[in-house]
Amino acid sequence: MAVKERKLTIARAMAEGIAQEMRTDESVFVMGEDVGPLGGVFGNTRGLYDEFGAERVRDTPISETAFMGAAVGAASDGMRPIVELMFVDFFGVCFDAIYNNMAKNAYFSGGNVKVPVVLMTSTGGGYSDGGQHSQCVYGTFAHLPGMKVVVPSNAYDAKGMMIAAIRDDNPVIFMYHKSLQGMGWLGTEKGATVHVPEEEYVVEFGKASTAKEGSDVTIVSLGVGVHHALKAAKTLEQDGISAEVIDLRTLVPLDRDYIFASVKKTGRLVVVDEDYHSYGVSGEVMASVVERDISILKAAPKRIAYPDIPIPFSPIMEQWALPNVEKIVEACLAFDYHQEQAALI
Repeated sequence: MAVKERKLTIARAMAEGIAQEMRTDESVFVMGEDVGPLGGVFGNTRGLYDEFGAERVRDTPISETAFMGAAVGAASDGMRPIVELMFVDFFGVCFDAIYNNMAKNAYFSGGNVKVPVVLMTSTGGGYSDGGQHSQCVYGTFAHLPGMKVVVPSNAYDAKGMMIAAIRDDNPVIFMYHKSLQGMGWLGTEKGATVHVPEEEYVVEFGKASTAKEGSDVTIVSLGVGVHHALKAAKTLEQDGISAEVIDLRTLVPLDRDYIFASVKKTGRLVVVDEDYHSYGVSGEVMASVVERDISILKAAPKRIAYPDIPIPFSPIMEQWALPNVEKIVEACLAFDYHQEQAALI
């Protein structure tokens, strides 16, 4: 008799990973806005308050600067706080605690003070919530040394990466895309809900994965972009083009070797990123390839990212700006796949 797979949403996978670590390590606790009885606006802490109580699952006032600073202090004193910044767009009011304290205190102390904070925060648009609730700003956090940055695209990775983040002695920014959480009102991506083992496990940071193998073009992405890329790859198959889809999983550390190996095989590169076009993930991925050996490329790489504009509230304008399947397909079709064959004739 076949065993039915246990599938979870990313939100439930995150909550399960947190609960398992809280059962085995009393220094782990959660705080943030609405993380208690409500279980988090995006469901990431559902059930934790009932099991662990208000002492270890703490609702906070709307005071990001205060509770982010408290997390740094608690971590420096031996605790392992998980703190939720409800929308990453709010980072501005508490950024001093993040990049001047959380990220640097281990370095400033010569490694004598560990700062094991997990900062989990939502990213992404697509449901018309305006420019203060829809950004990704992956590059902003990945640009600053001292923090690890992870972006899961599915529930299996989300649980394994959450457990790895909690056990890490360094601050980890855990960025989850709203449309992958499994919350119906956010237009959930079904492909993010996958089999998740009940037992504890770790997904190692710095290891990208192949979401789909291919031979003609490499599409590199993260978060919801991986799902766009997979759908584009299916469309491209109808034109006889075999696309390989690489899921970065973590931005810091970045698996540059894995990206390079895939592009070396296909000779073509498209990077898909919902963060802003300039100074971001897409440019870093492309540089990682061309700096090492530009000769492996059969054509100039392409990137599909958010244009350098504030995110519009208007649904039509927002959808115009967001990366999507059609843009990826168009970029991939623009390559000349008959170049080599023509040269041989």
